[in-house]
Amino acid sequence: MMRLDKLLSELTPVSRRELKQIIRAGRVTVNEICVVSGEQKVDPERDRICLDGTLLCYRRFRTFAMDKPTGVLTAARDRNQLTVLDLLPSEWKGLDLFPVGRLDKDTSGLLLLTNDGEFAHQVISPKYQVKKTYLARTEGTVTPEDQKAFAEGLILRDGLRTLPAVLEPCGRDRCFVTVEEGKYHQVRRMLSAVGKPVLELRRLSIGGLKIAELSFQNGFCELSSEQCDLVLPGYHSKMLKK
Repeated sequence: MMRLDKLLSELTPVSRRELKQIIRAGRVTVNEICVVSGEQKVDPERDRICLDGTLLCYRRFRTFAMDKPTGVLTAARDRNQLTVLDLLPSEWKGLDLFPVGRLDKDTSGLLLLTNDGEFAHQVISPKYQVKKTYLARTEGTVTPEDQKAFAEGLILRDGLRTLPAVLEPCGRDRCFVTVEEGKYHQVRRMLSAVGKPVLELRRLSIGGLKIAELSFQNGFCELSSEQCDLVLPGYHSKMLKK
């Protein structure tokens, strides 16, 4: 159970002050009964809640895509530096969102934010083989030998052996890298290991979800169940059966 005004703040882009006026004006019904107090407790998964006659659909778990800029930390909070959660629109800051995996401070591109722990775990875990593709600008041009080394898996300076990855050249100093794991600075370290230090790095896709096909507003967009299933095929249909 939760307060009606808190629920409405999650379901609409309206400010708390405006919601208070809307509720007092009798524009909200719960199970066909007009409610004029935001303090009333409701069950968002069972009660039928309408605003101006339009049914509001509650989603317990919500996932957003972000076009992360460089210079921002992928973290929930930091005392000294700007984080991805600091950039969230105010109406989403009460959803208990957290980043799915990490993009380092100097990397831009597709980042997911969710409050669904199981979804996040599966996206991150190599067990589920969710591919992440990056576009890198490097010093030098990748060679067939570099591609072979990526395909076989690299041993990095600290002894870490990476899973096989795909390296595709796309011009003199650019290449695509596709990995199924996300170790610390992994793509940068892999390219450095074959003598191609990274100058710029941008994540283009996670699974079948491509940043170029998303419609962002101020750097964010909420994903539908169908879009989440592009990341993890069949995930939401499996969850509904539980």
